[in-house]
Amino acid sequence: MLGLKLATDPFWVNIAEKTIDEILIDHAYCEQKAATTCISLIVKHPDRSELVEELTPIVAEEWGHFRKVLKELKARGFAFGPNRSDDYVTQLMKFQRQGGNEADRLMDRLLISAMIEARSCERFRLLSLHINDESLRPFYHDFMVSEAGHYRTFIDLAKLYAPEEKVKARWQEMLEFEAGIMKNRALRGDRMH
Repeated sequence: MLGLKLATDPFWVNIAEKTIDEILIDHAYCEQKAATTCISLIVKHPDRSELVEELTPIVAEEWGHFRKVLKELKARGFAFGPNRSDDYVTQLMKFQRQGGNEADRLMDRLLISAMIEARSCERFRLLSLHINDESLRPFYHDFMVSEAGHYRTFIDLAKLYAPEEKVKARWQEMLEFEAGIMKNRALRGDRMH
């Protein structure tokens, strides 16, 4: 369904669960950044009523996810640590067109958001299936389902504001670009991406 060109090695779960506090902290920041990205899109495109209507509930949901991860950190006796740069997202943002028309830039931003949601969904699925901590399996399953829905929303919005064939072609380019990022990344146990 997600179309990712390079799957995460399931061994990543073994690495991640050794530093579950770091994964939870990074996950919390990912949720926070997802909410602020949606807010930013709404603020930048208030005239796009469908975008505003679709992203407003995602803002609330992502902020709720942030609170849920903070609650899990607290329950495990972990402190919410400092923010870390997200090299994965930084690399993806290099794909976004800087020039050209506003419609192409919006399409790229929506597709980058879809890509981040897709990779998160894939990673949450791995955690929900393979993490040894049984209590975290449903926790991550719920996130997986949610991220899949957000991925679909961003793709649908891109198709609403740009011709479907153009979106499909750009999405394929982005999938290839993202596979290159993933191919050159080491498996890290302290990051969601």
